[in-house]
Parts: sequence; structure tokens; C-alpha cells
Amino acid sequence: EDTDHSPLVHGVVLRSQSQAEYSPDNIGHFGLNLKRYAHFTSPIRRYADLIVHRALIRALGLGDGGDELPDMELDQLREIAGLISSAERRAVNAERDTVDRLIAEHLDGRVGETFDARVSGMTSSGLFVTLDAYGADGFIPASKLGEDYYRHDEALHAMVGERTGRGYRLGDAVEVRLAEVQALAGAIRFDMESDPRDLGKTMKSRHKATRGQRSGRPARRSGRAGRGKGKR
Repeated sequence: EDTDHSPLVHGVVLRSQSQAEYSPDNIGHFGLNLKRYAHFTSPIRRYADLIVHRALIRALGLGDGGDELPDMELDQLREIAGLISSAERRAVNAERDTVDRLIAEHLDGRVGETFDARVSGMTSSGLFVTLDAYGADGFIPASKLGEDYYRHDEALHAMVGERTGRGYRLGDAVEVRLAEVQALAGAIRFDMESDPRDLGKTMKSRHKATRGQRSGRPARRSGRAGRGKGKR
């Protein structure tokens, strides 16, 4: 909380967790620290809720007609759980695609403007950023990050410059310029305006060692290493 590390830690913890899914196997709820859990809301919202309502009514004899409700076998519940988990993911993806298109259409006339953003993801081909004001997600190709040649260090969640050892890390606050919008596809491309930052001595040492391994030569430490002006 309230440190520069908070966005990075939050993003990494979120990515490490498996996606929630429906299942007849009660394994609890990690976030709520419950050994047994079943969500329970109005049955008009989700088919999973309707199944829970029917099971409780039948098992506990709640209300008239409970004996007439279907008694599902475990295999049936597994099949239904898989179907509604898949349907939920499709619905989430459809909602995300719709929002992306609407935001892209809204920003279509603002190409060339700069925005405050945060690095939200990265691959070997570039960075993903999210605009603070709009929640819009966009992509910055690695070739647009600057004059250096950037490589993705997956373990350190960073794009590191081959020559300088400076770069960008997951969660970094940056300034970006809107370069291209494809409204129908919901695709947005940005150019990086913020300079790469000093990633620290540990990051630089790891980066130099990796370069030595790629070139087949041992990484050597010069007498001037670790005496730069960057903050520790």
C-alpha cells in the first residue's frame, strides 16, 4: 500500500491466481478465506444460482413442490458447471470487446494527444498500457519505445534496453501519445513519451548476465559497474 511497488505487486498477484469457475467440488474461496463456499443471489441472475436454490429447497424441504424438483447426479452437475463457466467467459469477452470499441470510437478524433497511463502488461513484441482517465487499453510496439533494443524479461516483469539496461516495468506510470485508432476493431496504438527509467542494480546485473549467456561469453563486471548516478 502507498508505495511505488503497489501496482507491480497487485498486478503480479492477480495474474498468479487461477480464473474462477463453477464446479460441484467445493474447494472454498481464497479471497474470503472460506473452506466451503457457494455464491447465493437471486435465481433470475445466473443459472448456477437457480441450481443452488433448487438443491436447498429439495434437500431441506423448503416450500411446496420441493420433491418435484430434479435430483441431479454429480456427472450432470459437472457438465452443467462446465457449460455455464464457458458461457460466463463468452459474456465477459463480449462485454470487454464492446467497451473497447466504444472507447476507441470516443478517442478516434484525438490522435496525436498525450495521456497519462500505466503499464498493464507486456510481451516480447511490446507493452500494453491503460489510460488513467478512460480505462482504455492500448499497445506500444517495442520498436516505438526508443532508440534502444528492448527485450522482455518475463521473470522481472520488465522491458529492458539491450544497450542501456534502462526500461519499463509492469505498473509504471508513463505518458503516452495516441498514434492510431481502429474503432471497429477496438484497437488502439500508442507511442511512448516517457523516457525509460533506471531499473536498479539488481536488474542491470541480471540483464548483463543474460546478455553474456546469449553471446556465449561470460558476463564480466567492469571496474566502473555499480557507480552510476541512478537511485538505488
